[in-house]
Amino acid sequence: MKDEALKAPTPLEAMLPYRQMIQKALDFGHNTHSFDDIVNGVASQDMQFWPMEKSCLVTEIVTYPNSRALHVFLAAGDLEEIKNIDDTLSNFGKQLNAQCLRLEAVKEGVRQVQHQCQVCQITTTSRMTCTEVG
Repeated sequence: MKDEALKAPTPLEAMLPYRQMIQKALDFGHNTHSFDDIVNGVASQDMQFWPMEKSCLVTEIVTYPNSRALHVFLAAGDLEEIKNIDDTLSNFGKQLNAQCLRLEAVKEGVRQVQHQCQVCQITTTSRMTCTEVG
């Protein structure tokens, strides 16, 4: 799958073979973005798509007041394959003057990468119920 994605003429065509795994990750993350949002982010170069044989990543550069980070926004597929792309991500981040690599992961993912990463933050999510006023 990776070779076809790398040769695809558009981000949409590159990402279509990965659509199901991307959507599964988006669903798990409470659909903060749609598949189309991701495709548009890659097309506008605000996000980067990293295809692999059995997995894919979507990253973005985040600029904070005192640093820059390469943020792994979405990871989907085979965890072992994903863990093996660290050096590539690190080199890419350094080229863009990022000081760190940030990753949000499900609990199992955090357990799997703890030996490679320093866990510095845990994010929890809670659904809010909104009541219409008026």
